[in-house]
Amino acid sequence: MQVLGSYASGSWFVGQGKKQTLLNPATEEAVAEISSEGLDLGRAFHFARETGGKELRALTFAERAEVLLAISRALHKEREALIELAMKNGGNTRGDAKFDIDGASGTLAYYAGLGKELGAKRVLVEGESAQLSRGPRFVGQHALVPRRGVALLINAFNFPAWGIGEKAACALLAGMPILIKPATSTALVATRIVELIAEQNLAPKGAISLLNGPAGNLTDFVSGEDVISFTGGSKTAAMLRALPSVVSGSLRLNIEADSLNAAVLGADVELGSDTWNAFIRDVSRDITQKAGQKCTAIRRIFVPKDRLSDATDALVERLREIVVGNPTEDSVTMGPLATSTQLADVRAGIERLAAESSYAIGADPFQPLGAPAGKGFFVQPTLFFSNDAARENAVHAHEVFGPCGSVLGYEGNEAAVEGVRKGGGALVSSIYTDDRRTAGELALGMASAHGRLVITNAKIAEQTVGPGTVLPHSIHGGPGRAGGGEELGGLRGLSFYSHRVALQGDRPLLEALLG
Repeated sequence: MQVLGSYASGSWFVGQGKKQTLLNPATEEAVAEISSEGLDLGRAFHFARETGGKELRALTFAERAEVLLAISRALHKEREALIELAMKNGGNTRGDAKFDIDGASGTLAYYAGLGKELGAKRVLVEGESAQLSRGPRFVGQHALVPRRGVALLINAFNFPAWGIGEKAACALLAGMPILIKPATSTALVATRIVELIAEQNLAPKGAISLLNGPAGNLTDFVSGEDVISFTGGSKTAAMLRALPSVVSGSLRLNIEADSLNAAVLGADVELGSDTWNAFIRDVSRDITQKAGQKCTAIRRIFVPKDRLSDATDALVERLREIVVGNPTEDSVTMGPLATSTQLADVRAGIERLAAESSYAIGADPFQPLGAPAGKGFFVQPTLFFSNDAARENAVHAHEVFGPCGSVLGYEGNEAAVEGVRKGGGALVSSIYTDDRRTAGELALGMASAHGRLVITNAKIAEQTVGPGTVLPHSIHGGPGRAGGGEELGGLRGLSFYSHRVALQGDRPLLEALLG
């Protein structure tokens, strides 16, 4: 049995005592064991701050970019092996595993490109200088400097590669060392990524650490200029917000939590048009990709009441084509949920929605392909429908983190906006319309409740990658129940891992100081 270790203070450590078992979610067979007991976390943080931080801050942006590019290339070279691990430990289909791993390597490569453009600087100048007196020499200039702490990256189970890539790219380019805490249940991929980095010496000593297994008292060691970037559930997010270091010490915390993302079909969209087809394609893909275990997945589908039947039927037709089963079977297009806990939560959530809505698909018994009888954490694609979005309660309050969506009828753009906003804040929602007035009313009405909006019309229907894909060029995060955090967004992503300072003084001096 493979035992996964942690990487800290420049070396590997295998935890002591009772170990947790990682499973193949399609067969429930054991694939690895894991423990964090006995790891000296205080020493790990000290080593990362004093050694890793110093090494990274000494590098220019261009040199940090080379680190990111080397890691990206290593992931791409190891792509096939990482895909196999994701299928084995995450229940991913091959396509879902590629989505995760390519997302990680692509994001790292994108930020490497930004770092090369910044060149031989170590400080990021922000905006233009401002003259502060009658004379032209006394000026003020804002700049971003590296924080002298550790970036604790707490990642969710669903994207063990991409979750690392999007956080690590920004932190390392900003000059902060990272300590990765992956979800225990799907830690095989994250572990292999750190092994590649360590084996090939791709990062400065102390710049990257890994904690595998239970977190224990991990958060007791964050303080000062450390930061925490968290992706996961709202209960854990609430615990992190209550940490003394956050409440009293103003520790910087970024949270991405639950999200009841929506898709809105405009009343102008004709059945069978390019925009209609893009809508059906994106919604059906988001319901089933990664078995619906995406923070960006579409959960609520708003359609005009007179199109409720057409939209529901078209989505059901697409969902009937999905083959659920063991991802090792070539014909399988959707695998299992990641854990037994996820299975229980999704089943309970589906029952909650069923109490208020009608099944369109998903109520009948099914047998996953290629899975041992009675084994595996499988849920079939499930779709509900309701004629009145305004009356529903659970669909606007509870996220079913699995292959489940609800089609909701609305009348008028204002009603659609009000329905979407009932979700309390989301990462991303999408609008499908060829009418500019409709696009404007929906987008401006929905914008303040979202981190990102995707507006699709016939002219870009074949170009858009869909709302479920997080691109590093745009911010990722959202208000309210989505956590209130913000990641990526080009150079904006470095802000969380940097300290903004206003420097005031002699213009030539500041220009020389800041490069």
